[in-house]
Amino acid sequence: MAPLVECVPNFSEGRRIEVITAIADAIRGAGARVIDVQADAAHNRMVVTFVAEPDLAVDAGMAGAAVASERIDLREHRGEHPRMGATDVVPFVPFADLPMEVCVGLAKAFGERLWKELHVPVYFYGEAATRPERRELERVRRGGFEELVERIGDPDRGPDVGAARVHPSAGATAVGARIPLIAYNVNLKTTDLRVAKDIARMIRASSGGLPNVKALGFALADRGLVQVSMNLTDYRVTNIWKVFTVIREAARERGVELEASEIVGTIPLAAAVGVIKDAVIEPAFRMDQVLEKKVWAAE
Repeated sequence: MAPLVECVPNFSEGRRIEVITAIADAIRGAGARVIDVQADAAHNRMVVTFVAEPDLAVDAGMAGAAVASERIDLREHRGEHPRMGATDVVPFVPFADLPMEVCVGLAKAFGERLWKELHVPVYFYGEAATRPERRELERVRRGGFEELVERIGDPDRGPDVGAARVHPSAGATAVGARIPLIAYNVNLKTTDLRVAKDIARMIRASSGGLPNVKALGFALADRGLVQVSMNLTDYRVTNIWKVFTVIREAARERGVELEASEIVGTIPLAAAVGVIKDAVIEPAFRMDQVLEKKVWAAE
């Protein structure tokens, strides 16, 4: 099988189905295999997961970004999730044995084209970062679109590619290369936003919580709930089950029940196996117990 790269672009649209469909169709039309499309109205955000041969991946990402730049206006956009661009984040992720340096090269090529063709300034993050302080996405995106409009001319806020001015409606885009990330949310049966924010602060790595966990608390006003929204940046260190059990206990201590939890987008098979390993005490669970793994090995 030809080598593949995974790409998981996030767009600042989660409400208008016609725009969501147009972005996904544009990516498909460029030759990529769209694996998953998820949109959330409260966050006003969509996440597309696609795979493609490396030569096609940049074209596919650009096709989606072109529609987003035409159809999304951040001056009118409102949503719970932090954002600085219509095409907000574009990470390239190794699939199977693809080397990370290939993804870094794709990120750089995509960033150059995004500025040249759509006039959207670009910030590189993750393994593609050109400055150590920009490896973490939250540091690149801090303050969102509104703050970036005012501060993009500051010495420490200038883009890596493009002029120091945001696109009037499409903002700026963070482009990176990284290992697979798991986006995971837990909804709490309360309208008290302080509960979600307190738990998010407790579990996130930057506050001394669980390693490789980024977390924020949001209100889902239309559903009468609050949410702990997370990125698990290395599921090999902290997996979904560990996070879920900590949040469940923290919520119980505050007299709050969990309403639901959800995975946004897709997860690697190894991440699902990691959850099973935490749930199986003895004998230890082995990867060769996974049916698909045995079938692949027999081919």
